[in-house]
Amino acid sequence: MIELAGIIILGIIAQWVAWRLKLPAILPLILIGLIVGPIATLYTQDGSKLIEPIWNGSKGLFPGESLYYFVSLAISIILFEGGLTLKRSEIKNVGPVITKLITLGSLVTFFAAGAAAHFIFGLSWQISFLFSALIIVTGPTVITPILRNIPLKKDVSTVLKWEGILIDPIGALAAVLVFEFISVGEVEGYTLKALTEFGKILLFGFSFGFTFAHALVFVIKKNFIPHYLLNVVSLSAVLLVFVESEVFAHESGLLAVVVMGMVMGNINLPNIKELLYFKESLSVLLISILFILLSANINIADLQLLLTWQTIALFAIIVFLIRPIGVLLCTQGSSLKWNERIFISWVGPRGIVAAGIASLFGSKLLARGETGAEYITPLVFMIVLGTVLLNATTARIFAKIIGVFLKKSEGIVIIGSSLASRLIGAYLQENGRHVVLIDNNQTNVEKAKNLGLEAINSNIYADTLTDNIELNDVGYLMALTGNSDINQYAIDTYKDEFGENGSFRLVTSDEMGDPEKNPKEGLFSHTDDFIKLTEAARKNPTIHEIDLNDKEHYEGLIEITKADGDVVPIFLKTPEGELLIISSYSKDFMDITKGYKLVYLGKQLEGSGEEAALEATESEEGVT
Repeated sequence: MIELAGIIILGIIAQWVAWRLKLPAILPLILIGLIVGPIATLYTQDGSKLIEPIWNGSKGLFPGESLYYFVSLAISIILFEGGLTLKRSEIKNVGPVITKLITLGSLVTFFAAGAAAHFIFGLSWQISFLFSALIIVTGPTVITPILRNIPLKKDVSTVLKWEGILIDPIGALAAVLVFEFISVGEVEGYTLKALTEFGKILLFGFSFGFTFAHALVFVIKKNFIPHYLLNVVSLSAVLLVFVESEVFAHESGLLAVVVMGMVMGNINLPNIKELLYFKESLSVLLISILFILLSANINIADLQLLLTWQTIALFAIIVFLIRPIGVLLCTQGSSLKWNERIFISWVGPRGIVAAGIASLFGSKLLARGETGAEYITPLVFMIVLGTVLLNATTARIFAKIIGVFLKKSEGIVIIGSSLASRLIGAYLQENGRHVVLIDNNQTNVEKAKNLGLEAINSNIYADTLTDNIELNDVGYLMALTGNSDINQYAIDTYKDEFGENGSFRLVTSDEMGDPEKNPKEGLFSHTDDFIKLTEAARKNPTIHEIDLNDKEHYEGLIEITKADGDVVPIFLKTPEGELLIISSYSKDFMDITKGYKLVYLGKQLEGSGEEAALEATESEEGVT
């Protein structure tokens, strides 16, 4: 009881430490497992582990093969959750570089790492290719914490993020298929009968996963399941699919749940987000328990296998040769610069799925007496720990050395996606700024996307925004919603994350017209609140530019906009094209000379001599 409770407590502590230090959770989890497991034999009085996963006659948690059953069921749930995140539309939209990374890049890793393991360690081709299939996987859980505090160009962050998300289930599927092929060959020999058995595994894995996915979707859509039972019924269905598929074709269960997750993730299911949240929470708990158990189950003799020059050679070849070759091939002919391609090739930490499946498959093959199987788990753990440590400690420094580290974050996050927000966002994007609109109103988000803007459907109170590494180049925050509490919350919560260069919000109705109440973070002027901004955008959905002569000319125009309810000043544009956000402290700009422009929303000022205007291509009723 103490051991089991200790694993759960240590696992959650490790997750918290990882969050606090902004590290991948797998790093403290595996280290804790090693400390209470094999390393404990070096400092305990009787030379035993503090946590013994398998019952050895006097101590242990799981008798016989129970540990493998638990690991199998836990991995099935984790893989199902990973499958839910893989959507065809996302693969279609991510671009050729990411598509190549998850296809050509995976093949390069598979064959090159397999050959390296075979010739360096003398492993059989089957074991070598199982090892290489396992280390294909990176995963968002290891990429995101490493890059969260490194300001990068959006293109670089996007490539790394989507590679991790999409390759997770693909790499898992590849590893499952290789393991099943090995399993069949061990029993039948690599003959026509073995290929027939392998085909049987594929048939039952794909058919069970596909059929049960559609069946579960059908009963959910028909409301045959009450809402409060939805998550637990889905969990039961995943376990049922895994077990039933195993009954009909041994070793086909993991394939079935991966397919089931992929199919359900690509069906328009109204409760899919809620299901994902539940599975993510469950996965966190299972991962916390799983990796302490698996690390503790490694013996000191397994670790001693790695104390050779071959281990260093294999790690160096995979990290410094195979990964760069794969990335450079996949990014050939793309718009990415050389330094950006080199940085992507440097960042390739292996993740949770790789370590989990390695332990499961390694243990099963070892129990069958497969030659070289004892290397699978320690080698994969070595690659996982080594790549995570390397990237966690050097990614920021390396980004600065090769020149991909953004010295100043020029991106802008706009909270709210109303018509005025969309107009302002479109103007900023036209002027070369990375703009992201955030709104929990799906209709507004879709309108923004139809204008070619990047928009995220998210609740401002959710914690997931800070996990989005594609926002790493954001340095300005503009809160433009009609709710003053939301605007203030956005400033208070995200000013350090997204507003390092400036955080602004609309003034409230109480602050309007009273200079004494004029907040430093106020936008535009103390006479421009959400209502005035909305009315100006509704009556005249156009953004104009007007040439300025000097500071007095600017101040005069500002006074005009304060008196006119249909005009709202937004930016000051320098002769070099830089856009300065106008705050309600509008007289703070001291050096305004000829060549500057005032950017404003609303009706055209008479006699302005404006040179450019951005008009709306939509109405409040819909996109035209």
